[in-house]
Amino acid sequence: MSPVVAVRLAAAVFVAAIVQVSAISSLQVLGATPDLLLVVLVSAALLRGALTGAIAGFAAGLIVDVATLGTLGVTALLLTLVGYWAGRYGETTGRGRTYAPLLAVLAATVLFGAGAYLLNYMLGQAVSARTALLPVLPALLLNGILAYPVHGLMRRLVGRTEQAPRAREVELLV
Repeated sequence: MSPVVAVRLAAAVFVAAIVQVSAISSLQVLGATPDLLLVVLVSAALLRGALTGAIAGFAAGLIVDVATLGTLGVTALLLTLVGYWAGRYGETTGRGRTYAPLLAVLAATVLFGAGAYLLNYMLGQAVSARTALLPVLPALLLNGILAYPVHGLMRRLVGRTEQAPRAREVELLV
């Protein structure tokens, strides 16, 4: 990855994290908040790969954890896993598919919500399943609406990773 692309990606993740914490977190639509940071992270991971997604997810999660004064590392861990998974999906199955951004965002929304509930429960924090998992359904709709516009913007901003050409023939040596 070139230094220019790395700076663009870091700036996009930083701005998305700050906007998510400062403006979007107070916005309630249908009982849930849209997760712009999650959509930006999934798009970046789909375009640039698993390692980039994991690093961007950790940095974004750390920014959110520090800015919200939450339990340090919870969001960082969850976004690291989401970034890595979305990157692996983009490197393997989702390569060149038009539905990949939407499917990855929807899956990441569900996995992030369930993972946050499970991780907070394991840490011994008082978490109600109803208040933690019920907003996931409207969040699916909100994040799904954001998926394609954000993915198009991220594609222009950071581009795609060059893929190695696939082998057309395989020679069997005996």
